[in-house]
Amino acid sequence: MNRITSTFSILKAQNKKALIPFITAGDPEPEMTVMLMHALVQAGADIIELGVPFSDPMADGPTIQRSSERALHYHIGLADVLTMVAEFRKTDSVTPVVLMGYANPVEAMGHGNFAITAKEAGVDGVLIVDYPPEECEEWVQQLQDQKIDPIFLLSPTTPKRRMEKVAKLAKGYVYYVSLKGVTGASHLNLVDVGNKLAEVRSLISIPIGVGFGIRDSAAARAVSELADAVVVGSRIIEEIENSTRSALLDNVNNLVKSLRAALDEVNSANSSQIVNADKL
Repeated sequence: MNRITSTFSILKAQNKKALIPFITAGDPEPEMTVMLMHALVQAGADIIELGVPFSDPMADGPTIQRSSERALHYHIGLADVLTMVAEFRKTDSVTPVVLMGYANPVEAMGHGNFAITAKEAGVDGVLIVDYPPEECEEWVQQLQDQKIDPIFLLSPTTPKRRMEKVAKLAKGYVYYVSLKGVTGASHLNLVDVGNKLAEVRSLISIPIGVGFGIRDSAAARAVSELADAVVVGSRIIEEIENSTRSALLDNVNNLVKSLRAALDEVNSANSSQIVNADKL
């Protein structure tokens, strides 16, 4: 059992939902990344999604695009990101780390070399936005040979045949994009999310995380009642972007703590309902 599966298993036993914050490696400057990762964990993150900077991030809205631009200003590449993960692992051997990015850096490094190096660094899962499940069986096998989970995106427009393909390939969790748009958008429709997740769950048995459009504690709380995990990216990047260097870690810590508290309120309410039901 790897770190991702173990984390979801522990959370399920506690009737809790996973909080998965996203940051871009190298943003706002390279020496802050590992400190930010530890701050996320201290504030209550269960899994960290670490973005690999890329010059043309097609799924990302302007906020995360700017974070990639700031990281690329320091020439942060995939090898640097893996070094950051290895540094994080020196003092945290428990928290799962998922790399999220695009195909070009992986292609440049080579699939096999990437998988081996990522495993050595301590990576637990990889989500490559522009690797369609229909065309990446070999890639998935190379990851699984290193016991790294291949993670895939699903969206409101994903057809059933693609969901069936993802069900065969995905490990760890599936990332459901909650809206038709890019990261940072705000038109989150919880009824639509709930209806689509019911269809997804009929085909996919591993945990489902929901992201895109989750900008505050209220949205995080509502989504946690539908999904196994809540993914928050743009809102955290905004906090990084708008903070002074001296206040950055505290501001991010406080934001993530507020999200964690929102998720735990749902857990507490659900637990109370179970206890009250047992008394009937």
